[in-house]
Amino acid sequence: HLQSDPTGFDDWQVLIGPGPYYNPPMLTAAGETKLEGYTTEIITDLALEWLRTGRRSDAPVLLMVQHKAPHRNWMPGPEHLSTYDGEMIPEPETLFDDYAGRASPASSQEMTIARHMSLQYDLKVAPASDDASQEWQVQAWEGTYGRLSDEQRDAWDAAYGPRNAAFHDANLEDDELTRWKYQRYIKDYLRTIASIDDNLGRILDWLDETGLAENTVVVYSSDQGFFLGEHGWYDKRWMYEESFRTPLIVRWPGQAAAGGASGAIVSNLDFAPTFLDMAGLEAPPDMQGRSLVPLLAGETPADWRTSFYYHYDEAEGPLAGAEHYGVATGRYKWIRYPATDEWELFDLESDPRELKSRATDPEYEAIRAELEAELERLREELSVP
Repeated sequence: HLQSDPTGFDDWQVLIGPGPYYNPPMLTAAGETKLEGYTTEIITDLALEWLRTGRRSDAPVLLMVQHKAPHRNWMPGPEHLSTYDGEMIPEPETLFDDYAGRASPASSQEMTIARHMSLQYDLKVAPASDDASQEWQVQAWEGTYGRLSDEQRDAWDAAYGPRNAAFHDANLEDDELTRWKYQRYIKDYLRTIASIDDNLGRILDWLDETGLAENTVVVYSSDQGFFLGEHGWYDKRWMYEESFRTPLIVRWPGQAAAGGASGAIVSNLDFAPTFLDMAGLEAPPDMQGRSLVPLLAGETPADWRTSFYYHYDEAEGPLAGAEHYGVATGRYKWIRYPATDEWELFDLESDPRELKSRATDPEYEAIRAELEAELERLREELSVP
């Protein structure tokens, strides 16, 4: 979704928008080019080629390998089209959540696997011909499927054709249909990230083979979390844990202890100050993040943040995610939905799946007051309009 050319890089090659899973057009400083193959593998090929031939061997480097996967619609690569066939992936405990005990936006969203996930675009099954609600998804799928080469399409059809025929023959309804959708969704998701795993391994192997692993920091992260059936949902956009939390794994030989973990609240705002710190440079004063270098060394500064502000404001966007904002402290979350003037308070120690709001519970009166004060402090600090 970058709206301009990358700036500050010696070399770059990027997808246009989120990009497709197969045969992606890409932008370079010299113009647009189109590459043939599976996008996850292509991006890794480009990264390894630059490491081998594009960098100066005597200079420190920062290489950002930014994949399209697993952005919707989760199209597996050729090596994993049949991975997980014959297996049943365990369902999340909240797959059939009834949204009782929370503010009304939880039940008014449009991102359930049961009722809103696209049969054709997301699940790769043709919908009923008279289902007008599926029109844009049909067009999106036709554009995605249509870019496959003959060889790629043959492999795809060989994997999905028999599965789709079995689905139509089963004529599933109600909860059983939801369960089938979940299995198709989660398997495609896992197949897709299996290629991320494979290709991250290719880069780590290259670092080992060249002897550079001991002098290289590897940071693995994502742009946000994602619902994998929890609360019956797919997608993101919520302050609930599954989309609020983001993966972050760092390997720094000689600095970060293998297997170590930190409970400190961190953010992708911290990445740039961290990289600058590693390079011996000061972060500009207008950066809101902080260097993670002390945390990676196992030390949490006494003045490290103990709360974090969240705000989602695309109330008119897809999936009917209501505007909301709030504060998280690690144990507690205090969330406001301004359109309906509703609040939620979650105690993650006693309610880790966020099923019961304590917003009106008298036992949490003192906690509510503390969280409300902290929320207002953060909004003022961040100049929230």
